[in-house]
Amino acid sequence: MTDATAADALPALPGGTFTMADDLTVTRMGYGAMQLAGPHVFGPPKDHDEALRVLRTVVEMGITHIDTSDFYGPFVTNRLIKEALHPYPAGLHLVTKIGSVRDDEGNWIPSHSPESLREQVESNLTNLGLDQLDVVNVRVGGFDSPTPGSIAGPFEAAAAMQQEGLIKHLGVSTVNAEQIAEAQSIAPIVTVQNFYNLANRQDDALIDSLAAQGISYAPYFPLGGFSPLQSSTLDDVATRLGATPMAVALAWLLQRSPNILLIPGTSSVAHLRDNVAGAALTLDDEALSALNALA
Repeated sequence: MTDATAADALPALPGGTFTMADDLTVTRMGYGAMQLAGPHVFGPPKDHDEALRVLRTVVEMGITHIDTSDFYGPFVTNRLIKEALHPYPAGLHLVTKIGSVRDDEGNWIPSHSPESLREQVESNLTNLGLDQLDVVNVRVGGFDSPTPGSIAGPFEAAAAMQQEGLIKHLGVSTVNAEQIAEAQSIAPIVTVQNFYNLANRQDDALIDSLAAQGISYAPYFPLGGFSPLQSSTLDDVATRLGATPMAVALAWLLQRSPNILLIPGTSSVAHLRDNVAGAALTLDDEALSALNALA
């Protein structure tokens, strides 16, 4: 990785760019590598060559933000990223996560001891072929919601590794406002990654607060947790606009706040192109009114 960014020379992407730190500017349209692994994010990809094509197309399209983790697979997505893209082009930034490991059955096991977090960071470094990780999110909550309580222990362990030079920037994942404030009392953060979408907007106030601080927010599960009625409304809006529900959901997120970064995942080049094109959709007032009412 380098500190340089090539944003000015890249093809236009939906949403433009966001500056997370003085040395870290990324395209708001990113890519989430999770789906490159096998079923349930476990084991190898169904089509290894297509997975490599997806990653190379990500870069060719001008996307400079790839979200990944060594617990995807485990190890699968990071090794694919290294195989497809190393040595990495200037301006490409990889954001990874620590805080969980996988057992032999593919279960997700929270793992926050200093020793385990160090092993996870070192594993990410090895499998990505890096000496330093651009951004590491400390994941401390459950699958789709924060777990109340202090996060000082794991975040202090990550901050110590930042001081050693293993990590450049820190973020947090699946956290609440109090936990974010606690993390900020230990070390600066550049991003938050939480469950948020049209139908699950419990982080509305948090997003606005982070935007005021210049901190990015990366929502996951853009179509997760919708009720049948909410899905019907989304489908109706998409039909009127001649778009897919996914495109409408991504476009709404980009229009929701300038600090939102998108990390939709796919294992298909065609679907990747559809996601990027769809996110360029401009939602009119009628669409925004119907969609905002879903919350």
